[in-house]
Amino acid sequence: MKPHRVGAAAATRGHDEYERSAEFVDVMLAPVWTALEPVLAEALRGASGPVVDVGAGGGHGIRVIAQAIPRAEVFAVEPSPGLRTVLLARVNEDPELRDRVTVLPSDLLQATLPPRLGTLVAMNVIGHLDPTERRTLWRLLAERLLPGGRAVLNLQPPAEPAAVPHTRFSELRIGRRRYEGWGRAEPAGPEQITWHMTYRAFHDGEPAEEVEVEYTWWVLGRDRLKAELAEHGLHVTPTGPTDLGLWCITKSPM
Repeated sequence: MKPHRVGAAAATRGHDEYERSAEFVDVMLAPVWTALEPVLAEALRGASGPVVDVGAGGGHGIRVIAQAIPRAEVFAVEPSPGLRTVLLARVNEDPELRDRVTVLPSDLLQATLPPRLGTLVAMNVIGHLDPTERRTLWRLLAERLLPGGRAVLNLQPPAEPAAVPHTRFSELRIGRRRYEGWGRAEPAGPEQITWHMTYRAFHDGEPAEEVEVEYTWWVLGRDRLKAELAEHGLHVTPTGPTDLGLWCITKSPM
C-alpha cells in the first residue's frame, strides 16, 4: 500500500488536513519518491515552463521538476502551513531553486497562476478534488496549456469505494526515535473513501507519541479519468510502470 497524499496538503480545502501530521509526512514520503523520481523525470523530458506543482508538500517533487526542466519558472502551490514551512525551507536552502520557485500559500483554484502553462504536475493529490473541482482543473488545462504542453498526475488505489485494511506504509529511524506510519480506509459514499492515518514515534523502543488524523478521498479510476478529460478535448496516456499509476495529459494525442 502506498500512502495516499501523505506528502502534500489538500489542494482545495479551506482547512489544513495536515496540521497535526505535517512533522511526519515529509520524511515518510521520501521512500515513495525514490520510486517516483525517475519516472516523473522521464515523463517531464522535453517539457517546458512555466510549471505548476499542485500540492507541492515539502518539495520532493520540486527538486525533480527543477532538474528535469532547467531554467523553467516553477509555481509551488501548497495550502498547508506545516508542509509549506518545509517546502519554503527546502527551496530557500538551494540557490537555484530560490531563484526559480515561487511558493504560493493557497489552494490550486485560488492561486494566482500564469495565463499560459507549459507543465502542471499533480502527484498524490487528485483524490482531494471533488468531481466539480476536477472539472475546473481540466478546464484550466484546456484553456492554459501551451501547444505541446502537458500535465502529469498519478491515480492511487482504490479506484472504487472499497475498504483498505490497516497497513503500515512507512517505517524509519532518526536518532533514538523510530517512526511508523499506518493507514486504513473505508467507503464513505458512492465516490469517496475516508482515510484514517496513524503516526507513531518510539523513543529507545518505548511508545512516545501517537497522532491520528482522517480525511476524505475522492476515488478516480482510469476510465472515468479518460471520460472527464475527453469532455474538455484533452487526451491521456499512461507513463512509467503500471503500479505507480502515472498519466500524461495533453491537448492532442501523443
